[in-house]
Amino acid sequence: MSAESWKLTLPCTRAEAEAIDASGDLGDAIPGDAVLMTTEEIEDDVESWRLDAYFEHEPGADTVAAVRALVPSAAGARIAVERLAAADWVTMSQAGLEPLSVGRFFVHTRAHADAVPAGKRAFLIEASRAFGTGHHETTSGCLAMLDGLADAAPGERFANVIDIGTGTGLLAFAAADLWPDAAVMGTDIDPVSIEVTQENADLNGVAGIDLVVADGTLDDAIVARAPYDLVIANILAGPLVSMAPEIASIADAGATIVLAGLLETQRADVVAAYTACGCSLDAVDRRGDWSVLRLRAGATRFVADGPFDPKGRDGWALDI
Repeated sequence: MSAESWKLTLPCTRAEAEAIDASGDLGDAIPGDAVLMTTEEIEDDVESWRLDAYFEHEPGADTVAAVRALVPSAAGARIAVERLAAADWVTMSQAGLEPLSVGRFFVHTRAHADAVPAGKRAFLIEASRAFGTGHHETTSGCLAMLDGLADAAPGERFANVIDIGTGTGLLAFAAADLWPDAAVMGTDIDPVSIEVTQENADLNGVAGIDLVVADGTLDDAIVARAPYDLVIANILAGPLVSMAPEIASIADAGATIVLAGLLETQRADVVAAYTACGCSLDAVDRRGDWSVLRLRAGATRFVADGPFDPKGRDGWALDI
């Protein structure tokens, strides 16, 4: 760790905080070692949130401008720049990340490593360069959805699982734990996320997950392993809609598809895109403004009309 650590602080709104939490892509102007944390300042006040950005080195003007661009509501606010004393600033930045208990899973940072309850499957997931600590409603909702599938009577059984947009790898790890005999693949468009996932897999003793850097499903390794009987995609509404034919095409007939990263106001558009590919909606887990969807692929495996064109996709940005 560098002897010099720095923190930038700006006010923000809840919508901006959720957009930051839901997007792992912070742009080229923000260093890959940055840790961004959002905090509710006043309970139930959507305008009173705070963004803290931590860096190992003094941020330059371009970095400061990039952080400010994440919170347009703070355009006129003074950005607080603080030089921190030599300390483990990553641990400090995560002090507010309380452990998360979802079903049989317990997700925590090093700050709470001694708080794991007996009988829980613990995952140590630090806030990092990739999205998916479990604390956002989209990720915790997916964890609950997967846990519920295993606990159903009779519980679902899967043999071939893919987690698209794996982030930190948490959902892929959960699937591997719930269905230990299944082949599990984690993919992400961001090579950094795949690096982080491998680091987290080693840290948590998770073995046997195949990791692929891929744009959606456009990779030979993904296609070769298809069809999948469980498809997980926790990304954003725009890509979920535009990737519907891709995702449906790698799903087996009758497969379970878990989708997240969408606001409740975007649910109808996402469901319509998958219905057009022969899927049907089985369940919705609404968490605040966010929804997690469970769909069932059609009885006949979906075949796309033509090749997929990634240039035609919507941008990887949250539309709030």
